[in-house]
Amino acid sequence: MDLYAGCPQILREFLSYHETIKGQSKKTIAEYHLDLRLFLRFMKMVKLEMPYSTDLTAIDIKDVDLDFIKSITTTDVFDFLSYLANDRVKFEDSPSSMDHGIGTAARARKLSSIKSFYKYLTIRTKQLQINPVQDMEFPKIRKSLPKYLTLEQSQALLRSVSGPFAERDYAILMIFLNCGIRRAELVGLNLSDVYDDRIRVVGKGNKERIVFLGTNCHKAIEDYLAIRQGLECSDPRALFVSRDKNRISVTAVHRLVKKHMLAAGLDATQFSAHKLRHTAATLMLSGGVDVKTVQEVLGHEHLNTTEIYTHIENTELRIAAEANPLSKFDPDKE
Repeated sequence: MDLYAGCPQILREFLSYHETIKGQSKKTIAEYHLDLRLFLRFMKMVKLEMPYSTDLTAIDIKDVDLDFIKSITTTDVFDFLSYLANDRVKFEDSPSSMDHGIGTAARARKLSSIKSFYKYLTIRTKQLQINPVQDMEFPKIRKSLPKYLTLEQSQALLRSVSGPFAERDYAILMIFLNCGIRRAELVGLNLSDVYDDRIRVVGKGNKERIVFLGTNCHKAIEDYLAIRQGLECSDPRALFVSRDKNRISVTAVHRLVKKHMLAAGLDATQFSAHKLRHTAATLMLSGGVDVKTVQEVLGHEHLNTTEIYTHIENTELRIAAEANPLSKFDPDKE
């Protein structure tokens, strides 16, 4: 089955470059495909002066070529971003929805795909001389401080673990809280990725990193491995096994985290497996780990992604300072 049926040759070559040369994941390639297919359909609608009510999915872009790409201007791209902000149906699986305008983060991702496409055409393959989006700024995304568990809440969560899969669930929670890995990274762990006091993690873009385990986290994994040896699994490589003897899924991990959150008396609607990643980062920083090291542990490509946690720590330090009785001492009133 051709996953990119109806895709113009110039876009196929771009996707192939990122898959075979850049080595990016299938998920990233699929996102590029969706974003750029929508962009080119919109551009064709504009160039052919079709009404904005036109169903973009019905527009054939197989004939889009380099000359067509050359005709796209910076103004055209701004029109596309305006369309996304104001006219695009928010939920694509429900075209009849009256809710229009997709969010800032989604628009930024689509612009990022367009920028990558033009960078490929101008710098990598030199098919174009002019890049209309080279200096275009990304939509400003409001960043809120991530939610995280306190040390006491984290301890309560770990104490709550019980049941027939207690060793497995405890090891999973310990890895989240100590190593800060992503759900997809945990699900992808194989038995061969465990090296005594460390694990090999495959992150975004198939980038590998080594994450060291704390003493208790190491013990939790060893306790689980003693049981794992006797478990059957449809994928014998898998580290974590589900109750139906398959590699554990992202959904199953989400459910088990929620289950133990409730058992610990925590608000399961406010916290998730991803919040445990935030918790790990916060606990590391509060323990004196420098932000650059935390970046490497979490697998963040850019340091500014990690630096958001320093704002949390600054807030906690400020609260701690105010909690000191001497912070309110006024010698003139004594």
